[in-house]
Amino acid sequence: MVVSCVKVLTNAYSAPLPAGIQVQAKVYAATVELWHEGRCIARHERGYGRQQQILELEHYLDVLHRKPGAMAGSKLLEQRRQSGQWPESFDRIWQALMGRHGKQNGTREMIELLKLAPQCGQARLQEAIEADWRDTATTLRRSGACCMPTNCGIRAAKRWMSARWSVTPVRCRR
Repeated sequence: MVVSCVKVLTNAYSAPLPAGIQVQAKVYAATVELWHEGRCIARHERGYGRQQQILELEHYLDVLHRKPGAMAGSKLLEQRRQSGQWPESFDRIWQALMGRHGKQNGTREMIELLKLAPQCGQARLQEAIEADWRDTATTLRRSGACCMPTNCGIRAAKRWMSARWSVTPVRCRR
C-alpha cells in the first residue's frame, strides 16, 4: 500500500491511499477524518499547531516492511513514543527480535506484530507481548538459561492473542 499525506488547513495528515486520490476532510473539534468514496479511511487527533505532520504508524507498515531500516529513526516512531503509544515492552521485544534475527529481519518481525494492532487493538497487542515476555522470562530464570527467549515471543504472542480473543492474523497477498 502506498501512503500519502493530505493537507488540511495548515497540517499534513497521513492517509492510506496513493498520491493524487481526492479525499474529503471533515474537521471536528478534536479529530480530523479523511473520507474516500463514502467511507472513513483515516481518523487522526486534530493538530492545532501550524505545519505539523500527524502520521499514523499503521498507514506505513507495508512501506516499512520493504525498508525496515527506516523504522528506527522515523518520525512515526518518535510521535508514537511522545504520545505514550509505544510502551517499553515494544522496545524490549524489538531488541530481542533483532538479536535473534538480525537488524532487518528482526525489524520485519516487529512490523508483523504491529500489523496485528488494527485487528485486535493496541491494548491487546501490548498485553499479549507483555504476558508472553513475563512467562518466557520466568521460565528462563527458573531453568537458569540465558535471558534471550528462543522464539522472542512473537509466535507465542500471536498464538496467545488468537486463543484469547479469537483473532486470526491475516496477511496481505500481493
